[in-house]
Amino acid sequence: MGYANDDHAGTIKGGGEEQLFNQHNSMRNYLNRSTSTSSASTSSLADPVSPQEKSERSKSESAYDATLVQRFNNGDEAAFIEIMDRYRAKIFNVTLALLRNHSDAEEITQDTFIRAHRGLGKFRGDSSLATWLYRIAVNLARNRYWYFFRRRRHATLSLDCPLGDDTDAPFADLIAADVPDPAQESARDEFAALVAECMEKLDRRHRQILTMRNTLHMAYEDIATSLGINVGTVKSRIARARENLRNLLTTQCPEFSADGSPADYFLPNRATGRLAVAYA
Repeated sequence: MGYANDDHAGTIKGGGEEQLFNQHNSMRNYLNRSTSTSSASTSSLADPVSPQEKSERSKSESAYDATLVQRFNNGDEAAFIEIMDRYRAKIFNVTLALLRNHSDAEEITQDTFIRAHRGLGKFRGDSSLATWLYRIAVNLARNRYWYFFRRRRHATLSLDCPLGDDTDAPFADLIAADVPDPAQESARDEFAALVAECMEKLDRRHRQILTMRNTLHMAYEDIATSLGINVGTVKSRIARARENLRNLLTTQCPEFSADGSPADYFLPNRATGRLAVAYA
């Protein structure tokens, strides 16, 4: 019993790798078009039936399945399309219950029928066609589950998942973009232009030492060596230069005064919650 593995693909009627590929590709396209509506087609509850009626119905279904298998093995491809129509929704629901992922369930459903198409010529009928198809689907679903379990996919969450049952907004909306938004870019450009303008108004020594410290990021010792002064003088000159620069900025924009808050003129950075500071 069981289904034939991939080594038996050559037993399909019609022969030829190209024809086999086209058949399987056609099946995938057919299933892609119809799987999305499969769950809805099985959502209604069947009328209650007695155990005897259920048994008779099962025998009738199995007998009809046997005729479909025989037709397919005699070269009737339409019989396999009917098999897919009869079991697609059931296979999808089984795999969805095991994997709890709609995309994975769709893919496993497709693979189940591709495996069945390859192996139906070797189907011996020791079990019903339904049981045989379910076994293929369950084995594929288990393989998929353990494949992702070893990679700890169960501990991850898709960014496309909704935030909750009451909203369609995905988790991706909670993640800030790597690039600033236009308001941040505009504020930073304006601030950088203002600083550059005020820097030009400083005397040469203060402009030079702020450039070395804030733009070139030189250490105090390197600045001292370059200017031929001691480190203490470097620090005091930088402090005076920054104070003069602040006074110039305050003249241009009063909100830059010592009593002002950075929140008054900097936009919050969405990624960190901190103020997005830009300086020349």
